[in-house]
Formats: sequence, C-alpha cells, structure tokens
Amino acid sequence: MPLFRALDEGGSKGRPWRKMEGTGGRRSTHDEGSVLSLTQMCLLSLAENMKEVWAKDYADNYLDHYTFRYIMGPFNALPGDLVEELTWLLSSRKQLSRAALHLLLVPQLRGLSLEGCPGLVTSALCAHISARCQGLWSLDLSGAQHLPPKVLSETLSRLPALRSLSLAGVPCDRSVIRTVVSCCRMLRHLDVSRCHCLSPAALLPLGAPFPLPLRSLLAMDIGFGEQEADAAAAAAYLLLSLPYLERVAMEDLAQACLLIEQREFSQADVFADRERVPRLEEVWKGRIQGQGRDSWGLKTEGAPADKKAASEEEERAFCVVYDCESEEGAVNDEEPSCSHNQPGLILPIKDVKGVTCDSLDSLGHLCPGISSISVNVDKSEDTSGRSLASGLQMWSGQLQSLSVQFPGPLGDLLFALQVAGPSLVSLTLEGVKSNPHSPLLEIIEACPRLRNLHISAEPPSTEQEYEDPPQDQDPPQLPQLCSLTLSFSYEHNQMKPSMLWPSLEKVLRGLLSGCPLLEKLSLVSLPCPVDLVLQQALHRADSDMLRYSNSPCPPPVTLGRVRHVDLLRTDVQMKTVKRLMQHSKRLKFVDVSYCWNITHLQWLECKRLSKAQIVWM
Repeated sequence: MPLFRALDEGGSKGRPWRKMEGTGGRRSTHDEGSVLSLTQMCLLSLAENMKEVWAKDYADNYLDHYTFRYIMGPFNALPGDLVEELTWLLSSRKQLSRAALHLLLVPQLRGLSLEGCPGLVTSALCAHISARCQGLWSLDLSGAQHLPPKVLSETLSRLPALRSLSLAGVPCDRSVIRTVVSCCRMLRHLDVSRCHCLSPAALLPLGAPFPLPLRSLLAMDIGFGEQEADAAAAAAYLLLSLPYLERVAMEDLAQACLLIEQREFSQADVFADRERVPRLEEVWKGRIQGQGRDSWGLKTEGAPADKKAASEEEERAFCVVYDCESEEGAVNDEEPSCSHNQPGLILPIKDVKGVTCDSLDSLGHLCPGISSISVNVDKSEDTSGRSLASGLQMWSGQLQSLSVQFPGPLGDLLFALQVAGPSLVSLTLEGVKSNPHSPLLEIIEACPRLRNLHISAEPPSTEQEYEDPPQDQDPPQLPQLCSLTLSFSYEHNQMKPSMLWPSLEKVLRGLLSGCPLLEKLSLVSLPCPVDLVLQQALHRADSDMLRYSNSPCPPPVTLGRVRHVDLLRTDVQMKTVKRLMQHSKRLKFVDVSYCWNITHLQWLECKRLSKAQIVWM
C-alpha cells in the first residue's frame, strides 16, 4: 500500500490535462458495444481492486483518523481524464465509497461529477475538493440537498478555473451566486434548476456590471420573487446582459421575450428600482449600442491578453468534453450574430426551454438561430396545432431538437411536424391524446432523420372504434434511430392495458425492422400486443444474420445493438426476453415490471443465469 502523506505545493501539479476525443470520454458509449478498449478494461480491473485493496486500507487506517491536504496514493500518476472516467465508472456501478472518492481527489482532476452519489457530498468533502482540486474545470454537485450555502460559497471561492457548474437541487442562495460572479470568472455553464431558495432576482449579478461569459444558463423551478412579474423581468435582464448566452431555460422566458420584442420596458421599472439595477430600457440601449465584437468581446476581469490567448486551445478541449455546445456536438465559437445591418436586437440563443406557443413569434424575431426548443401548449391556448405550426415555420430547415407538451390529439401535431420534421434529429411529444386513427405513421414519415423519438400519450378511450390501416402503406423506417420510447399512461389499479389500438402493432413492427442502430427501446403499457412484435423482429434478425453470415462486413441487424429495454405493463413473455438477451450481446438492462405473463419464478431463474440486469415486480 502506498504511503499516504501530504504533498508540498510544488508536487501537487499533475500531468497536463489532455483532450479526450481519442480516448472516448465518460459521456460516450463504446463504439464496439461489448468489446471494450484496453483502457476501459484496465479501468474496470482497477475498479474491482479498489474496494478490497486501496479503499479498504485507506478506510481502515486513515479515513477517520487523519486529515490530508493531499494524498500520495495510487492515482497520482494517472492523467486527470482517466481519473475522471474511473470516478464515473465507480459511481455508475454504485461502488464509489467515501474512501474511494478521497483517493480520487487528485490535483490533475479537471472534471468531477457527483450527481449519481449526492449522499457523499458533505461539508468535509467540499473542503477536500477545494484544497486538492483547485484546477477543476467542471463540477456537478446536483442533488446535494444538505450542503449549507456557506460551505458551498467557501468551496467555489477556491475554484477559479471552473467552466461548468451544476447545482441543480442544491440549497444555494444569493450569496452563492455572488461568489460565483466574483471568483469563477471563466464560467460558461451554470445549472441552478430546482434551487428553491434562489429567487429570480438573485440571478441578476450574473449579468451586471461585469457579465460572466455564460453560454448556458438553466434555472427552471427556482424560488418565487416578491412580485409575480419578477421572473419575467429577471429573465429579460439576463437575456440582455449576457451577450454569449446560447442555451437558456428559465421561468417566464416567454413573457421576457415579449417584453423585449415589444419594448414594454416600463413594466420592469418597479423591479429595477427595488433591486437597485439600471432600468431595463437602459440595458437594452447598451446592448444595442454594444453589438459586435468590439464592445461585447469576451473579457475576463484581470486576465491579461496573452493568458487568454494561451487558454483558447484548452477552451476548445473543454467544449468537446463537457458538451458546452449543442447535443449534436456542433461547435460554434462565433460572436453573437448581431449585425449592424439588421434591424433591432438579435440574440445568439440556439437552445431554449420553457416557452409557450403564443410567444414563438417574438422569440423568432429575437432568436432566429434557434436549433433546439421546448414548447408548452396550455389547455387554454389553441390546441389545434395551427399556432404551433405557424410559430415553428421561421426555424424550418434548421430545427434539430423539438419537445412539445401538448394536451390535444396527436393528429393535430401532424402539420407542425411536417413543417419542422425534415431537419429534426430529436423529437419529444408529451401529454398527447391518442386514438386508433392517430396518424403516427405519417408523423414518423415527416421526421426521417430522427435519432431520438419519445412519445408519452394517453391511451385510446373505450368508446372509440378502430379500423385496420390501409394495406398499401409501407412500414415506417428511421435508419438513424438510436432511442425509441412509446409510453402510455395507465391507472395503477389496472393490471392490463386495453388493446384498443391494434394498428399500432404494424407501425411498431415496421419501426423495429427499420431501425438497425437502436440502442434504447422503451415500450410502456402499449394498447397493442408487444410479444408477437418482438418475436417477429427477432425472427427477421436471425434470417438477416444467416443471409450475411459469409459477408466480411455484415450490416447491423434488428435489435442487434440494443442495450436498454423497458417493457413495463406489456404482454411480453419470458421466452421472448431470453431470446432477446441471446440475440443482443450488448444488452445490459431489461425492465419487465408488471408484465402479467412473467412469473416470479421465471424472473428468478432468468436473473440467475443472465449477465444483464433484469427488473421485475
């Protein structure tokens, strides 16, 4: 066992942090599925030995007996990106203990995510983080509900290199935001969602008088303001005072866009006077006058020009690893598109969440470059889908991700999806109402480039009748689809869903056969048979494998790459599940909870013989 002792300041500097494009960071999946790289195999072996060797020795002899500023342990020689991946690996396997985490807090660490184990985040641990990992670029403490704001402020004050900070669900307050503004001047991403002790006005220091270079701000479901209009006023201030903001999720964002686009700045005068900030009209004029690189160039307070230039390469590496840009990986470091030749104000927003249907026109005028949007359609609004289609028209051809909460019939969204669908790679529809006549096939055909499809719907009612679909319709195919979710609501006292949409079976059969790259499949409480669909898909996959058995480069087969399967409240049988596990060597997780054709004895036997995790209740 290595000697645990304090290091001097000179020895605390780790190996220079390197990019992770070639190693496959912790956020990427294995390219070859079950075939692990040599690095990943070594990390798995290292993780298995940690519990019985290093972590056990440290826990027994040092953890509660000594306090170390630094530890000369087995991981000091590892590059920071490998330590980060090892930490994530232990966390994802529920093997990250307090002792193991202490050993992994090394000076060369650049990214630390404890979202999967918030119970380990204590005041004592934060002291270790601030002492040992002052070079952190990314820190995620989401869910640490028992961390006092004072401790959080003290920790962040010692992490000046942070580019990404996630505090979702953490009890932070205005003092924490002030610490972030004064000490984390290089911050690009901030997530304070579900921080109920944080009022909208508490976020104002982020933008004035010296704005942070934030590109992403997530602040949904935070505390209330003193007045009902505070959230909209605060959002308007932040939109105008953060010139590099590209991704934003805030309450009353729609009202803020209307306020700015219609220049009704006087509505925020009371808010400005109470918070002792400039009037919103003054902020707007300053933004208009400062459009362009000269006035809105990225300025780090106290940072010399040569130092900023030297960090550009590191910043590009950070954007690759920590997803500072869009989820599709498109990197765009251009300045805000605010040309002097364009009338009015143009914001560089690309990703927006929390807007309503009636604000899409104003949002389109302010943010013409949006590629990802989440829209909520209230019951009081027009649920025919016409206003949504009209609002999405301005981003036609460029919208890549669309999420809609819609209380109306699924068919009413067809026109809107025909407008936005050709360019979409991700589509989420929630709360929609279905019936046997819902044009699901047409909706799928309108979005041929989808990689992620998520539909959460209400099942058909018992009063409706159904008709078989025309026989000449071709089955839908989404050759790039990686994730498919079809989930229908149900009553908890209802054992089986009513099979009132038999035509859905044909659509599902075509989807599975036409999606060879599928990795995640979730079919919950479907109002049609599922077991037969899976059997037919597996039979076709076996035929394809036999057909291409002599081919040097066989194409991917149906369900051959699936890793995660949810089949809750369906008629699936255990023999079908076993056949699926034999077919897909990459399958790691199967949930067959509330499947009435599967018994407890069958589940126990399958669980004992399978390497995949199987959930049943």
